[in-house]
Amino acid sequence: MSTVRLTVAQATVRFLAHQHVERDGVRTPFFAGCLGIFGHGNVAGLGQALLENEIQALEGDGAQPHLPYVLGRNEQAMVHTAVAYARAKDRLQTWALTTSVGPGSTNLLTGAALATINRLPVLLLPADTFATRSAGALLQELERPDSGDVTVNDAFRPLSRYFDRVWRPEQLPAALLGAMRVLTDPVETGAATVCFPQDVQAEAHDFDEDLFVDRTWHVGRPPPERAALARAVEVVRSARRPLLVAGGGVHHSGAQAALAALAEATGIPVAQSQAGKGALPFDHPQSVGAIGSTGTTAANALARDADVVIGVGTRFQDFTTASRTAFADPGVRFVTLNVASFDALKHAAVPVVCDAREGLEALAEALAGWSVEQDLRTRTADLKAAWDATVAEVYDRGAADRGDLGARPDQNQVIGAVNELSDPRDVVVCAAGSMPGDLHKLWQVRDAKGYHVEYGYSCMGYEVAGGIGVAMAAASQDDPRDVFVMVGDGSYLMMATELVTAVQEGVKVVVVLVQNHGYASIGALSEQLGSQRFGTRYRARTASRRLDGDLLPVDLAANAESLGVRVVRTSTRKELEEAIVAAKAAPDATVIHVDTDPFVDAPSSESWWDVPVSEVSALASTQAARAVYEEQKARQRSFLRPSEDPVPDSSPDPAGPGTPDTGTPDTER
Repeated sequence: MSTVRLTVAQATVRFLAHQHVERDGVRTPFFAGCLGIFGHGNVAGLGQALLENEIQALEGDGAQPHLPYVLGRNEQAMVHTAVAYARAKDRLQTWALTTSVGPGSTNLLTGAALATINRLPVLLLPADTFATRSAGALLQELERPDSGDVTVNDAFRPLSRYFDRVWRPEQLPAALLGAMRVLTDPVETGAATVCFPQDVQAEAHDFDEDLFVDRTWHVGRPPPERAALARAVEVVRSARRPLLVAGGGVHHSGAQAALAALAEATGIPVAQSQAGKGALPFDHPQSVGAIGSTGTTAANALARDADVVIGVGTRFQDFTTASRTAFADPGVRFVTLNVASFDALKHAAVPVVCDAREGLEALAEALAGWSVEQDLRTRTADLKAAWDATVAEVYDRGAADRGDLGARPDQNQVIGAVNELSDPRDVVVCAAGSMPGDLHKLWQVRDAKGYHVEYGYSCMGYEVAGGIGVAMAAASQDDPRDVFVMVGDGSYLMMATELVTAVQEGVKVVVVLVQNHGYASIGALSEQLGSQRFGTRYRARTASRRLDGDLLPVDLAANAESLGVRVVRTSTRKELEEAIVAAKAAPDATVIHVDTDPFVDAPSSESWWDVPVSEVSALASTQAARAVYEEQKARQRSFLRPSEDPVPDSSPDPAGPGTPDTGTPDTER
């Protein structure tokens, strides 16, 4: 057996540089590089190994593949950049991350949760305390009187899809291979965490050279099981008012064309979750837009009446189901196509465990000749047209003069300006606050990659770092797109520092910084729930001891400018539109600071979200909100009836009400 003597850190870097994935015959390196911040826990271990790799790859004979290193500014933000990159690459490529021990590692925890919840691959390599314990009570070390082998890194266990700690060099191969198994599995993927005690990182070992050969991980497309598909087809053919809900799995699978083909052949309307938005372009005849608590009136009206709901690549999360009130038909049944059985079985659905593209193509073939009735096609078109008119109205493009361009814009108009002045292939990025919900309703997606909103964890601070990841992914495959980061002042203040990384790496993002002087989303929710916007405004404290004074004299434009990016201040719609055009023409990053009217809401989704209201209160506002809450709470459903069982008194003819491909009404029914 041939061996090579390397430190654990050197072996890790060499291994990562040799990993590839393959899907549909296309093979790519799995790691785009390593993001990192060095401290005493990793500077002499992984830091030295990355330096050596760079020198060998760039100045040597090319035998060693390069694992590029990018310096970040905040550990959490680095995870956001990596997972945004992975999502933009359909989970077929990601980044590794290295941090120092202690706070450097625990700063990754929020990002780890985000990656795992969104099922996006990222490899975390946090430093850990000495394996030998020769340097006890080390700086940044947790001391527990009841346990000698627990460190702060154990906090990663519930947040990671894979967790290991390399106490000895001999453990490294199993740890790295285990992490790769999870990272490249569409069902299991998320954060993979491998902890490296700082002394072990620098320890040398004779590693088997076979660990460092090029390795290809094949990402398969599981086909649907024949009997499961037959059960699903039987339910779909029985439907009179079906609705398809497209989730993020449609994008991960590259199943957009298959979805469009099914929708066009059958006439089934298609609603989209946050992660699934863009699965069909907004102007597709069967696309009825966003569904759920942040949905369109078109999608939610169809959801209320749907007798069969077909979920494709969706987790049917709380927002998508409007807290289990969106689907109101007493006999509604569910069919789910999902690569993960955990999600396929939700709401007692008829489960079809498969890749989204494979499942959609098989479903389309099995439904050949079947179509929804003409009245559903007509209703879909009418509801869609009504919602499009609503969007035009709030974008303020209905009037010939486009309204008062000298006025301060509201958030709807900001979204409209960016949507209309960006190119069809440009990408909008967002994560938290009122903006994601408004974008879900209002943004008109024209390209499958054009919408990137992180709403699985809705993490404040994701936006700038995530936008950098999306821009880097586009640049890596010579796919020119401008990336528009939509962020409110609350999220911006959480994590704006990655603008420095954008400057450092020459990454172009256009950050539209909406200044509304507080937490607009939670402020509106607080008012709705009877809590009177308490604690959500950025105001000075007054003699009353409350935050009800003047607006704080915070200059976020000056802050952004100090980080090295171009900044444009705008206060009118005309200035905003001019700034967007100029930012698109600019070669590098721009921040557009726009003052908005925070008290103009987006149009209602005509749906509900379950946020409990205090059952007893001395406040009249809370009492009124509680009464509304109890009324809405009574509408929630359990969805426990098996969907393949017929529903007494409401089941349609099992032969199915469908019509031929022409879509003409079946007059005999």
